[in-house]
Amino acid sequence: MERVLPEVVRTGIETMIEYAYSFEPYFAPTVVLAVPGFVKEAVESLSQSTGQDVETLEYLLGLLICYPLGLIMLALPYGKTKHLFSFILGAFLLQFTIGIQWIHQLISSLVAYVMFLVLPAKTAKLAVPVFAMVYITAGHLHRQYINYLGWDLDFTGSQMVLTMKLYMLAYNLYDGEVLRKGKDDRASKKCADVALSSLPGIIEYLGYTFCFASVLAGPAFEYKYYADACDGSRLYDKDGKPKGKVPSNVWPTLRPLLASLLCLGIFVVGNGKFPLLDPTDPQNATPVIITETMLAKPAYQRYAYTWLALFFIRFKYYFAWMNAEGANNVWYAGFEGFDADGKPKGWQVSNNIDVIQFETAPNLKTLSAAWNKKTANWLAKYVYIRTNGSLFATYGMSAFWHGFYPGYYLFFLSVPIMAFCERIGRKKLTPRFGNGKKWSPWGIVCIISTSLTTEYMIQPFQLLAFDWAWTNWTNYYFAGHIACFLFYAVVSNFPTPKVKET
Repeated sequence: MERVLPEVVRTGIETMIEYAYSFEPYFAPTVVLAVPGFVKEAVESLSQSTGQDVETLEYLLGLLICYPLGLIMLALPYGKTKHLFSFILGAFLLQFTIGIQWIHQLISSLVAYVMFLVLPAKTAKLAVPVFAMVYITAGHLHRQYINYLGWDLDFTGSQMVLTMKLYMLAYNLYDGEVLRKGKDDRASKKCADVALSSLPGIIEYLGYTFCFASVLAGPAFEYKYYADACDGSRLYDKDGKPKGKVPSNVWPTLRPLLASLLCLGIFVVGNGKFPLLDPTDPQNATPVIITETMLAKPAYQRYAYTWLALFFIRFKYYFAWMNAEGANNVWYAGFEGFDADGKPKGWQVSNNIDVIQFETAPNLKTLSAAWNKKTANWLAKYVYIRTNGSLFATYGMSAFWHGFYPGYYLFFLSVPIMAFCERIGRKKLTPRFGNGKKWSPWGIVCIISTSLTTEYMIQPFQLLAFDWAWTNWTNYYFAGHIACFLFYAVVSNFPTPKVKET
């Protein structure tokens, strides 16, 4: 796809890129945590036999190797040893999967740490998130400029996870200071359980930002949870006594691991039968769902095909998140701790997806809460409630964080339309037809309408390019948007049912 840019702009961009690349000889010697040669040879041989590219297989191996690493982490003594191991092994995984580009993780982590050291918490809570977002922005723009619509693995994936960690840490420190001074801040009080009283030491900090079990695919959970798992305070009191009966980590580890492998199989088979993009050239060829052959079919057939294609694409994310969940649970990083009675709370710290809840969500709120939970946590705690509940700020930040393909913005800026419809429906219709049960007739209507509308809205997110996304929506005559506007216009005129007094 040609880039329509003035020559002076293109020249300026290419000059900046060349300048950045000029540092490569200086950073190349930092790739010291190399894997044995026979591993590389085995991956290349597997690539030739399966048809999968080497990068994908290395990434897959990087995710799976977190399990034996997690067992080592579990056996290590509590304290700095765990933090140091977490940092070194996280660096190893990055060097194995993206090579020299691992340096971005180190540079941005260290720059942010200096900012934490020298800036007041009130300033750092803005400066560090801005720095982190600018850094990931540069990465996204660079990727889109040199490899538009490409799906090659680079540093931006891990940098997105790091951006959330730095963003949250900045507010954790600010909230800690606010609460210590006794200020009346509603948002800080809501986040009091993860607030920090002081900046972690550099080893602890790097152990968190490079944490091997989350560096490749997340989840980006709060620093306090990571630190508690490393110092043992999640399980034991100051005297070393268990706070309750320590639960076994075997099933909480095996369950997501086995489920992730099942999801990987479903993705490979399903995506092969119902590809959204052209499998032979997804970067340049016309996507399957907007080829002339597909557009000649009736709209309901095209939509059914696209629904299935998107359904199977999601299993790729399910695999990565479930795999990472188990890799954290093996060393109790995913364990929530004990309640006041000494009973285990559960294993939700590293849980990033609830597949059944997502696939059967009766509303947008439930759907959003079940998908990529830790990203939703970040957006809710550190964007939504800090902007007085602005949906446009929240979804806009999410789109900005993902990158700058037009498809992201077409999707995220359409989501608030669904949210407004949902709010007016909950206010005007649910009291009339709903009985509070998910699988009631009204609940099933909500599940189906949520699924149909979401699958329509999200199509540009996978298509990325504006012309592809616009062509796709145009051939549905923007039916999803029109339906939302009509629904809102009609239902908003309904009288609001009176709440029955009990």
